[in-house]
Amino acid sequence: MSSATLDSTDLLDEAPATKPARKRPARDRHVTDFIQLCEQVRDAGLMERDIKWYLTRMVRQSIGYLAVLALFLTLGQSWWQLVTAVLLAFMCTHTAFLSHDAAHRQVFASAKKNAWLARVAGNLFVGLSYGWWMNKHGKHHLNPNKIGVDGDIDPGALVFDPENAAKRTGFAKWFARRQGAFFFPLLTLAALDLHISAVGRVLDRKQVVPQRKAEIAMLVVRLVILPAFTVWFLGWAIGLAFIAAQVMALGLYMGGSFAPNHKGMPLVPKDVKIDFMRRQTLMSRNISGGWWVDAGMGGLNYQIEHHLFPTMSSKNLKAVQPMVRAYCAERDITYTETTLGKSYMIVMRYLNRVGLGQRDPFECPITAQLRSAR
Repeated sequence: MSSATLDSTDLLDEAPATKPARKRPARDRHVTDFIQLCEQVRDAGLMERDIKWYLTRMVRQSIGYLAVLALFLTLGQSWWQLVTAVLLAFMCTHTAFLSHDAAHRQVFASAKKNAWLARVAGNLFVGLSYGWWMNKHGKHHLNPNKIGVDGDIDPGALVFDPENAAKRTGFAKWFARRQGAFFFPLLTLAALDLHISAVGRVLDRKQVVPQRKAEIAMLVVRLVILPAFTVWFLGWAIGLAFIAAQVMALGLYMGGSFAPNHKGMPLVPKDVKIDFMRRQTLMSRNISGGWWVDAGMGGLNYQIEHHLFPTMSSKNLKAVQPMVRAYCAERDITYTETTLGKSYMIVMRYLNRVGLGQRDPFECPITAQLRSAR
């Protein structure tokens, strides 16, 4: 046996039976604290699934779709069908909320059942690819508002990073400086953009899409056969107007439900690491307003709680809110909540400031806290 081995053995033999307690790093304390919150939430029964509640939602939505179909067949070739188109968009948005919950495994204990519910609801009723949505939305939940990682803030018609805004020239630059004013008009095109993205994803063989054939079949029914039947039944003029109204209303409602939750909140540089609790809380915004906001936004108004507990049924998000709010208050973590109207104003002002190249709205909250502490 070598002397090096003997020295190592001697050191082990002479070591005390118990090591002195080490001060836990701050990041570990954050993790420990959050585990305690999770245990509190679990003990309160708020992580339990409520299949009956979701089945009730599905029954209500089925009745709603039948009512819309009855109205559609009754009105015939009438311009009043534009009202039917808006009602259909309303129903599709609430089905999107259901698909969102299933994608987060909130409905069933079985991952496979959740996936199929999300797939059918998303593809067949809304016209969104479940495979595309899981890829995009998963990255968003892991790193909300993180530049270069969260696809929801990638530059497009709207720009969220002042560096990208500074690179724009000509009409694009002019538009970026006023993009806040175009926020709602652009939302009317959001559903069309999502349909195009969904189709592009499932048809791209380089992309991994589970159950690709099933998704393509359902998208064909929703985006080809249904519009074709609409035009055949209503005629070209009313039929095309119906499709346009439905797509615009769907984009406005669905986009208007998702946008207030993170837009206008701080962006995080790609190389900055933040603990899970602060990463999910500081970049999210809750929307207050009572039962009609809860119902109208499908639970997305409790965005902070949803990001902290993504598999929690949207039914329980309101009940867990006081626990999360108290937890944040005890640890001096900013908890943002405002009304729906004020959130839209924040988003529009934010977009205009970005277009003008101002950096203040993008300041990392952790950096800001450190600066203010000096």
